[in-house]
Amino acid sequence: MATGLLVLNIAIMLLLISGLFYMQKKHISFSKRVFTALGLGVLFGFALQLIYGAGSDIIAKSADWFNLVGGGYVKFLQMIVMPLVFISILAAFTKLKLTNNIGKISVLILGLLVGTTAVAAAVGITTAVGFDLEAVQISGGDAETARGEQLEETYKGMEGRTFPQQMLDLLPANPFLDFTGARPTSTISVVIFAAFLGLAYVGVRRKAPEQAELFAKIVDAFYAIIMRVVTLILRLTPYGVLAIMTKTVAMSDFNSILNLGKFVVASYVALGIMFLIHLMLLTMSGLNPITYMKKAFPVLTFAFTSRTSAGALPLNIKTQKSLGVPEGIANFAGSFGLSIGQNGCAGIYPAMLAVMIAPTVGINPLSPGFIFSVILIVAISSFGVAGVGGGATFAAILVLSALDLPIALAGLLISIEPLIDMGRTAVNVSGAMTSGILTSRITGEIDGTIYSDMDNKIEAEA
Repeated sequence: MATGLLVLNIAIMLLLISGLFYMQKKHISFSKRVFTALGLGVLFGFALQLIYGAGSDIIAKSADWFNLVGGGYVKFLQMIVMPLVFISILAAFTKLKLTNNIGKISVLILGLLVGTTAVAAAVGITTAVGFDLEAVQISGGDAETARGEQLEETYKGMEGRTFPQQMLDLLPANPFLDFTGARPTSTISVVIFAAFLGLAYVGVRRKAPEQAELFAKIVDAFYAIIMRVVTLILRLTPYGVLAIMTKTVAMSDFNSILNLGKFVVASYVALGIMFLIHLMLLTMSGLNPITYMKKAFPVLTFAFTSRTSAGALPLNIKTQKSLGVPEGIANFAGSFGLSIGQNGCAGIYPAMLAVMIAPTVGINPLSPGFIFSVILIVAISSFGVAGVGGGATFAAILVLSALDLPIALAGLLISIEPLIDMGRTAVNVSGAMTSGILTSRITGEIDGTIYSDMDNKIEAEA
């Protein structure tokens, strides 16, 4: 009987996948297919839980099979992250306009990324206080306890390390090791290594232009190949989203989610405020925010459903280019935004956790000293946050440990982590794009005609 039910569940999943494939053959837009997959996944997951119950053995076994599609899709994204980050940074240096103004552009992009993350921290603090969030209000079960223990184990590897030592960890002692993603700071290390190669290219271009030209052609060739691989992976997104959402919903503990409903609402309020701040910054720079929203919709949709800033990098760059940003600046802003100044994961989330957890150790979260410390630590700690899965957790560990707050309490939110991570990722990507657009505006390199041209939009598929 159990085997028959398992086969039935797998057959239904295959039927839904076939439906998405049919939509692709009919050339229905990528965004519509992703949202369809999202809706079908939620409905199928609800149905499975309603029929079998959240802790059912049938659901566990079915989810294991579904994970061949969902987990496989995530592994493909992880596979391409490091090559994508490396080649995108390197390609940014091979663009002539960027290399003429490299110092100013780098400072502007980094300043905007870190600055908006500090603002995001302030938004997170304000929202947490406004919703009166406290960790003592949350009760945890076995999963939450296990998650807390896991976080403490992760922290043990970082415990006792001074701030200068943590900053030193960002540097690539062995870039080939960092290409494997072996360290939490591997992404930023690969960015730094690529930037060194890019600076070397700039110097060689002045002294030996023929060799530099050959190198630039090689980089362009690799960039084209890597982007093609990314396109092939992106085409799997609807199927990955379907399987991931089905598994997530079917295995969710809805009682826990209801108990944490106030945190979910507060998180999305904070994320919504931060997105409005992005629009306000664009408006203050003389750009139409409505145009930005319309053109950014495909990439923000992808980021929301896939929960990966790194996977959204190609669409991020294409979207910036459709908004009149030069390709070099777009590559820089998109790539740096993967590991520096993520407004959602490294800004809002750890700041909210800090405010929630502070009262448990007798700290007044409203004291000016504490608020200033949180904002400063969040901004500095936003360097090196990974762009695929776990970035928010790493950021939270860094911030909570720097503030001497208990790490394990962050594990209480495990049941709603996927739900809020979708919104966080979309805000991360929006922050990276905003930094690229504003940098282009400040340097006078943005093409206003292209920005305003609504026919020049991107679809999330090549």
